[in-house]
Amino acid sequence: MTRLENRRFLKMHGAGNAIVVLDLRGTELVVRAEEARAIAGHPRSGFDQLMVIHDPRKPGTDAYLRIYNTDGSESGACGNGTRCVAFAMLDDPAMARPAESGRLTLETKAGLVGVKREAQASFTVDMGRPRLKWDEIPLAEPFPDTRRIELQIGPIDAPVLHSPGAVNMGNPHAVFFIESDPDGYDLGRFGPMLENHPIFPERANISLAQVTGPETIKLRVWERGAGLTLACGTAACATLVAASRLRMLGRHATVSLPGGDLVIEWRADDHVLMTGPVALEWEGFLSPELFARVD
Repeated sequence: MTRLENRRFLKMHGAGNAIVVLDLRGTELVVRAEEARAIAGHPRSGFDQLMVIHDPRKPGTDAYLRIYNTDGSESGACGNGTRCVAFAMLDDPAMARPAESGRLTLETKAGLVGVKREAQASFTVDMGRPRLKWDEIPLAEPFPDTRRIELQIGPIDAPVLHSPGAVNMGNPHAVFFIESDPDGYDLGRFGPMLENHPIFPERANISLAQVTGPETIKLRVWERGAGLTLACGTAACATLVAASRLRMLGRHATVSLPGGDLVIEWRADDHVLMTGPVALEWEGFLSPELFARVD
């Protein structure tokens, strides 16, 4: 038995990133790791990230968010999921509460994020400042320059991937820049090894990025705790930051992922903004059968 039985959820996606939104405001319930895994394991409620809305903890915020990966681990940030939460809190009849404008301030494990509606199904999320010091990412050993860290896959004299940029955008990211199409790499094979490499004490999201123009990037992502996904907002943000630090492009780019495009801007005040779409697929209720094996 579980306390989550018959709770209503929304199945959504942000640029192809599969998101489930669950509203637990007004309760003391907290989703356990085994419950998150059970929800992820069913076709109708499967997700890349589970976004759970709780009552606000800080004055001036609209909600506290807990974010879960498919393996039940918690994440500090999810830009695509945050846009879906904003849509739910502003538009869903059962979740929406009065708001003076199309703006929300949400708290996550990583800090505060602001969300602004751009169009009916498009939102901009202020993902905050990137963390670039080795112990903020974090890395297991000191690196004075995290624009490129010592890490590679393949032979020493002919590595397949090497020298990624390291960035924390609420969770750790390693971005490998490549000259050819990311689709030509077996990220499903390399991803787990790199995610769990000892250099990343908290594991890491792994990205393969190809700069395709002055303001365009093609990206594929292996997400920490979720695996291959069609989109990852924090990875898109981390990739722009990493590319800009290497002067591969400026501070604004459209990042193309298998699930769609995200527009990323690294402002002069150091905040990273992400703009992208959301879509509601269906609503449902968490059936008791989902949790039959959960104590």
